[in-house]
Amino acid sequence: MSTWDPDQDVELTDSEDEIAMKRDFHGREAILFVVDANLETERFMDALRLIRGAFISGMLVNGKDLMGLVFANTKHSPPPQEVQCLENITVSANCAIFLPLRQLTKAIVEHYMDFMQNAEELFPKEYGLAEPDGRGSFAQMIRLCIEMLEKCGKKLNNAKIVYITDVEEPHPSSSPEFQTALQKASDLEGKEFEFQVIPMIDDFDYEPFYKEFITLSRAIEIDAFRVPDAQLQREILEDRKLRQDFLRRCLGHFTLSLGPNLDISVQYYNYFQRRAYPQKVHIMRRDNSVVRKRRQIMVRQQDEETQEITHEYQIKMTGGWYECKIGEETLRVSTEQMNRVRDLHPPGMMLLGFKHRSKLPSNYYSKPCSFMYPDDQKIIGSKRLFRALWQRCLEREKIAVCLFMCKRKSVPRYVALVPVEAAQPDDKNYRSLLSGDGFKIVYLPEAKHIRQIDMCEWNSTANTATDEGVDFFQKVIRKLSVDYQPNLINDPNLEVLQSNLLALALDFKTEDDGLSQLPDPAMQNKRIEKLLPLYETLFDPEVEPAKKRAAKSNADEASAPKVAKIEQDQLCSYDFVELLIKDNRLGACTAQQLRYILDQHFGVKLAKTATKAVLIERINALSADC
Repeated sequence: MSTWDPDQDVELTDSEDEIAMKRDFHGREAILFVVDANLETERFMDALRLIRGAFISGMLVNGKDLMGLVFANTKHSPPPQEVQCLENITVSANCAIFLPLRQLTKAIVEHYMDFMQNAEELFPKEYGLAEPDGRGSFAQMIRLCIEMLEKCGKKLNNAKIVYITDVEEPHPSSSPEFQTALQKASDLEGKEFEFQVIPMIDDFDYEPFYKEFITLSRAIEIDAFRVPDAQLQREILEDRKLRQDFLRRCLGHFTLSLGPNLDISVQYYNYFQRRAYPQKVHIMRRDNSVVRKRRQIMVRQQDEETQEITHEYQIKMTGGWYECKIGEETLRVSTEQMNRVRDLHPPGMMLLGFKHRSKLPSNYYSKPCSFMYPDDQKIIGSKRLFRALWQRCLEREKIAVCLFMCKRKSVPRYVALVPVEAAQPDDKNYRSLLSGDGFKIVYLPEAKHIRQIDMCEWNSTANTATDEGVDFFQKVIRKLSVDYQPNLINDPNLEVLQSNLLALALDFKTEDDGLSQLPDPAMQNKRIEKLLPLYETLFDPEVEPAKKRAAKSNADEASAPKVAKIEQDQLCSYDFVELLIKDNRLGACTAQQLRYILDQHFGVKLAKTATKAVLIERINALSADC
C-alpha cells in the first residue's frame, strides 16, 4: 500500500469518542412469520408444516429466540390465545395475530400443533379471506410487523419478517396502494429489519413488486439483486439446525487499520459452525428440580506453630490474586492487574504489508479459516474502501498480511487476507451461501504449530509407492467420493438425543437417524469391484498377522468355577476319607467337599469364612483324636 509507513507506529486503540459511539451487538434473534391467506389449501398446509418445523428445530437450537405468527389478507381478526399482548398494539385491518413474538415453550408449540390438525376447516370460518379480491393493505401489514418487533419487550440483534405467499404482487401496479407499499420499504431500512419473501411456488416472479421492495429495504442497487432458489429458501427456513451449522453468523465487529488515520469497520464469521450439545445439569431425585451450584472462595490464615486457623473470610472471584516467588520475595498480582496486562488493546486488525498470492500455500491446518466483509454501521464509507482494496488485491494477485486480535484478552495472531469472489448466481446449493465478495482470513501457523518430523526415517523406500499405485488409489477415491449435503448428513448422536427430547416433551417422533443418507456399503463395493484385479497386480498380497492368544483377565479367572478332582460319591465312605488323610491328599478336595466331610463323618460345622487350610487342619485334628 502506497500510504503504508513501517516507521510510523499504528496502535490498535480507539479514542474515547469512538468507544462512546460503539454499537451494542448483544440481543436476541426474532423471526415473524406472515402467512398470506390467498394460498391454496394444499400450499397453505405446506406453509403451516414449514412453520412447525421452524418452531420445533428452533426450540432445539436456541430456546431464547423469539418467533411469532401473523395471518395477512384475512376477513376477520380473532384475538390470539394471549389476549393481553394486544394492549399496546394496533391490529391492522385484514390481519390477525395468531402468536405474538414470544420465546417458544412446550405450551406454545402444542397450541400451534393443535391448530394445525383442524386448520383446513377452522381457518375459512374463523379467519376467512379479505373482500372483495382477497387483497388487504400490504403497507398496513408491514406497519403491524414493525410495531410488533419494536414492542416485543426484548432487545433484538437480528429481526426478520418472513412473508410466505404465492402472489407475485400484493396490489395492481397502477393503484395508489402499490406506491404506498413501496414507501414502507424505507421504514424497514431505517429500523434495520430484514424482509424476506418465501414463495410457495418454484417459478415465482420477483419483477412486478418484490425485487424493488427488497432492494429498497436493504439499501442496495437493484442490479445487485439475485433471484434466490425458492426450494432452498424453504428448506433453510424449516430446518433451524441446518442454519446453525452451515450458514454464516457474525462472530465479531472490529476495526481494520490500513494506515495512519485510515480505518474501516468490518465483520467476520466462520465458514462452519461447531454443533454444541445441550449443557448437562444435576437434578434432584425427588422432584427433578435443577441443582443450583455456587462457588465460594475462602481465605484462611493458619498459625505456623499451633497449626490452628486464626482468621477466615470469604472473597469474590475478582478479589483473588496470583503469587510467584522471586528469590526470597513473594510477588502478589491481583486479578485486576492481570486483566489490565492481558487487555492492553481492544479487538482489531492492523495491516502490515502485502505479498504475492503464490507465497501462501494452498492449505494451512493450524486453524479453520474465517470470512471478513465490510460494515458501514460504525464507519461510513467502509464498504466502498473495502471494495477498492478487495478489487486491487484480486487484480494484482496479492494477499494482505495483518496482525489480528479477534477478542479481548486473546493472543494476537498473524493472518493473511486472501481475496475471494462470490459464487455464480446459478449455483443453487448450500455451499454457494457461504461464499461472497470479501477476504478469507487464513491464520498463519507459528513455530509451536508445526510438528517436528524426522524425514530421514519417514521418507524411506518402504513408505514410497509407484506412480501407477498413486493413480490407482486416486481412481478409488473418485469412485467413493460423495457430495456432502448438510441437510442429509447430521450428527447421529445429537439427532438421537433431540429425537428423545421431542418424544418426551411433545410426543413427536422423527424417523431421521442422521445416517440414513450415507452411501450404501454394498453399492460402494460394486463401484470398485472392477478395480480389484488391478490392485492385486500392482501390490503384493496382504499377509494377515498371526492372531495372538487372548490372555484371561483376573476377573475371568476368579469367576471360573473349579472342577473337583474327586467324585462326591467316594467321600461317602469313611475308609476312603481315612486314605486321603493318610496320604495327605485332602488338598485335592474343594472347600465344599471338605465341609461335607466334617459334617458327614465328624458332625462339625465351621463358619463359612473358614479357609481351606483351616478345614484341612480341623479334619486332621479330629481324625487323630479318633
